[in-house]
Amino acid sequence: MKPALLPLFVAATLSAPALAQTPASTPSPKSVALQCGSLIDVRGLKVEGAHTIVVTGKQIARVDRGHAAPANATVIDLKRHTCLPGLIDLHVHIGGQLARGSAMESFTLNPADYAVRGVANAEKTLMAGFTSVRELGASPGVSVALRNAINSGVVKGPRIQAAGAVVSTGGHGDPTNGLRADLMGSPGVERGVANGPDEARKVVRQRYKEQFDLIKISTTGGVLSLAKSGDAPLLVDEELKAIVETARDYGMPVATHAHGADGMKRAIRAGVQTIEHGTYLDDEAMALMKEKGTWYVPTISAGRFVADKAKEGGYFPEIIRAKAEAIGPQIQGTFAKAYKAGVKIAFGTDSGVSPHGDNAKEFGYMVEAGMPALEALRAATLSAATVMGMEKQLGTLEAGKLADVIAVPGDPSKDINVMTKVEFVMKDGVVYKSAK
Repeated sequence: MKPALLPLFVAATLSAPALAQTPASTPSPKSVALQCGSLIDVRGLKVEGAHTIVVTGKQIARVDRGHAAPANATVIDLKRHTCLPGLIDLHVHIGGQLARGSAMESFTLNPADYAVRGVANAEKTLMAGFTSVRELGASPGVSVALRNAINSGVVKGPRIQAAGAVVSTGGHGDPTNGLRADLMGSPGVERGVANGPDEARKVVRQRYKEQFDLIKISTTGGVLSLAKSGDAPLLVDEELKAIVETARDYGMPVATHAHGADGMKRAIRAGVQTIEHGTYLDDEAMALMKEKGTWYVPTISAGRFVADKAKEGGYFPEIIRAKAEAIGPQIQGTFAKAYKAGVKIAFGTDSGVSPHGDNAKEFGYMVEAGMPALEALRAATLSAATVMGMEKQLGTLEAGKLADVIAVPGDPSKDINVMTKVEFVMKDGVVYKSAK
């Protein structure tokens, strides 16, 4: 190449990448107009008349009265339906499903088996209208992997906040409860078993390292563990303080499985965010919850389910059957007391104990126990979004929020059971279930 031509060659070479990187003009995402026969205002606890929800991309662009749609928008006719925000279940176990003899599955199934089941259960949950959940305990690695797969669009399911567990030796969730001595061993912090504040801190740090979103602890015994007591207190004050403080450092809320009052009070005083189940909540515990701003997630569905199955011979081992018979029937009554006392309540079912996809049956149990239908719906939308720390993105049908919208064929304020008949599901602006 002639020396005189070299500068021209270099200039052309250097300018080529700049020209190649000039972004092409991309068209704006097309809008979708959902023409709703009526709409639930969960913030104001009202049923509004005809509205059109305009969705652009993943977000709600605006919510208009009437059925006028923007030019060139794709129109979805929901004029025979009531539209609501996507529902939120704060307590699920998406990788498992209680069944006769399932206590033996931990000896026969691998994490991969639970993951495959989790894919199916996640889709069932989404199709039932639940676009977000907290996963409060799964086989190692399953909930984080499933959360990530859903977020990347590999599988269909609700957005997940996943919890890693912390228990004490012999506590509800200790995977070695009831085993013979040579299998029992000492599971340790890698499996979520902590004794003393140092180990408690280490488990929380391990869960953060494993990319969980929140911490689940057990501060009393449980119904389905192979241990005698369902309500004895677990984790002492020093351990609880270490857990809550360490989790707070990482921005991780703490949810507490608890049936017995003493264990609940320890957890409430330590500063946990939610009490799950709360069967034996007493007046002192409820007063503490109101003072501290602690949320109650009742899971009536699980209580009703295990109480019914306790009547079937051989469904549970005897050590579990006795607890299911005693504890299960009481949760609905506790919920009624807590509601009347003014405790903050958010929606959760413990699906995986009760069947996945039947999550909305919880609404009927809540209304049956005295909560008005619109308040029950708020518990599963705006209140639950607040617990998840996502009230600015989810929980109401308002401009700027993520386009999680469902529709039912009727007015749930008049018949709450229509919530079990969700016919339209949109999550993040994508339609996963089309109305008939």
